[in-house]
Amino acid sequence: MNYNRYKYLVLSDMYRYGGGKGLKSFFKTILSIEGFKYTFWHRTVNYTGKKMALKYTVYPIARLILSHYGYKFGIYIPKITQINSGFYIGHYGGIVINKRVIIGKNCNISQGVTLGQVNRGKRKGTPIIGDNVYIGTGAKIIGNVTIGNNVAIGANCVVTKDILDNSVVVGIPCTVISSDGSEGYVNFTDYDKKLKIKDKNNE
Repeated sequence: MNYNRYKYLVLSDMYRYGGGKGLKSFFKTILSIEGFKYTFWHRTVNYTGKKMALKYTVYPIARLILSHYGYKFGIYIPKITQINSGFYIGHYGGIVINKRVIIGKNCNISQGVTLGQVNRGKRKGTPIIGDNVYIGTGAKIIGNVTIGNNVAIGANCVVTKDILDNSVVVGIPCTVISSDGSEGYVNFTDYDKKLKIKDKNNE
């Protein structure tokens, strides 16, 4: 990950919390919104840990701060977890994500969400989450399942199978109730047009 990619990820995350841009919005958001505070340090740990000039200076401090906020906010997301741009934590607490999970752009995570691993059977593995996915309070997505783009997953839903694009799913086990998708739940996703820095995805 180069600096431009790191900056893009941080700014896209910030933008999701109300469309803010610039240094003033950055300080306001990081001081007042716990979800962004956590993701900022998560991104910083990922970036500094891969740079020799920062690995033995900034990285240990960033990792310590991330660990502190993880305990304080009740969030467990390993530093190697693949999370694309525009990651949004609506409410913190009880969030657990396996290190092998892959999360697409503009994912909304609520409190009590688990993205976990299955160790045997046909669903052995971890979830792949598409773009513009809303995951409601207390939802559990377990095993080698693929969640399509623009999906809305209801509160306390348990997902153990693939979900097609634009689905709305609820219940235990999950049931598709409509094809209305996540529109209205996943907002402020136009940062590619609004931010001055472009994502070249140079890892």
